[in-house]
Amino acid sequence: MFGSALGRMMMVSMAFFVAAAAALFVFVTLGLERMTQAMHGDGREAMESAAALVEFVWQAYVLASALTLLPALAVVLIGELARIRSALYYVLGGGAALLFPLLARLGPPQEPAAWQVLATAGFAGGFVYWLLAGRRA
Repeated sequence: MFGSALGRMMMVSMAFFVAAAAALFVFVTLGLERMTQAMHGDGREAMESAAALVEFVWQAYVLASALTLLPALAVVLIGELARIRSALYYVLGGGAALLFPLLARLGPPQEPAAWQVLATAGFAGGFVYWLLAGRRA
């Protein structure tokens, strides 16, 4: 009994870290693609592009900070304690967890591309977690 609980805790924590890494990978690659499209699509000057790049990197740091880990951890804990095995729960929960910093501002989205990138990264992280540990909750 104790051994299986310890094994499950190890599996959940490892799956959470792998899912976080997958979400970060999607966030960075898709975010860079969207940033490249935004910077080269409207013909801005080089200085404005550099300033936009610095602003984008700062906002990415703020959005990818620990504020996104706490809601994701809550989704995992609720799913494990309630023994939820649904892929839909983990995928939507992952998307909501990464959107949490944007939702906390309670304002209209200023940049829809940021919402799309964060939601996609959250969906990917939730799906990876479900594949590794959520199916056997």
